[in-house]
Amino acid sequence: MGLGMMAQGKQQHNGQATGLREALGFIPNLCTGYALLLLILAAELLSVLLVVANSGLRDLRWAELGLVSFLVQWVVLSSASILCYLQSYLARLGPMRAGLISYAIVLVVTMICSLGGQWLLRDIGKLAIDWWQVASHLVIAAVLAGIILRYLYLQQQLQKQQQAELRARIQALQSRIEPHFLFNSMNSIASLIAVDPQLAERQVEDLSDLMRASLAEVGLISAARELQLCRSYLHIQQARLGQRLQVNWQVQPLPEALLLPNLLLQPLVENAIKYGVEPDPQGGQVTVQADIRAEVLELVVINSLPVSDINQPSAGNQMALENIHHRLAAHYGVAASLAVDNKTDQFKVSVTIELTACLAQSRPRQS
Repeated sequence: MGLGMMAQGKQQHNGQATGLREALGFIPNLCTGYALLLLILAAELLSVLLVVANSGLRDLRWAELGLVSFLVQWVVLSSASILCYLQSYLARLGPMRAGLISYAIVLVVTMICSLGGQWLLRDIGKLAIDWWQVASHLVIAAVLAGIILRYLYLQQQLQKQQQAELRARIQALQSRIEPHFLFNSMNSIASLIAVDPQLAERQVEDLSDLMRASLAEVGLISAARELQLCRSYLHIQQARLGQRLQVNWQVQPLPEALLLPNLLLQPLVENAIKYGVEPDPQGGQVTVQADIRAEVLELVVINSLPVSDINQPSAGNQMALENIHHRLAAHYGVAASLAVDNKTDQFKVSVTIELTACLAQSRPRQS
């Protein structure tokens, strides 16, 4: 069973790596509407530049601009369509081979469009193919294609570097189970084996679930899975603290497609117990809320405060909150926020995420 889990984890990791290579190939994704708009604008500006450079601004002829624009748009859009269709194939090749193939595609498309344009104009004085004109088009395309493809390649490398840095940052910020919690849980399980074997078995399952999530790859998980991990953590703590820990769940049904960062709530619940419940000899209460209001997902963790700690949040608590703030910013940007309300008798942490951002994260990335 352990070997099977390891193999499954390795397969998932390889699948993520393959998806990353396909999503970030030799050049950026040219299949989006935004990329298409940029290509059309760039082609039109290039057409104006070629006509002005050839005849000058004073002798600019709109008919010539229209013909040049027609040819350039066909070359650019046809080349982009072919590169878009071959993007998955080019992503599996090395940069040199992918670059040469992309370069050759642009030149071939330029030749075909140049010859096709002369064929269409055969009835207005073009009696034969002007190979010098075709050669001129190829030279211009060769220079510009080399510059543009090089620029797109460098831009893609920069994007790859930024995504790698972002993944490393999220990996560093991702919550990890603290050793003292692991040791306390193991001691609690050992003491329960002879007294309550069923509870001990449940503790082992909850602990293994948490450890698997803590060691998992950086990514997003379903909201239901995140809440289940939070429940597993609270089950373990309730077995250790007994009646001193009172848990109040106020969780509304959430969409299945809603995704959250792995172990987002667990550090908040851990802080609530560590700084709110454990220091109080009488114990305390932890409330977990989850609801959607006005297209915004709201996650709230509230804990009671010992009298001696009221209005005195610890440095460790602030560090954990800062960590979660950075994780939210890395995943959702300005679409997520974290707020703290330190009242006289309770400490409240609210995480709000725009619903569209959560659902957008769940859509498969297009390669």
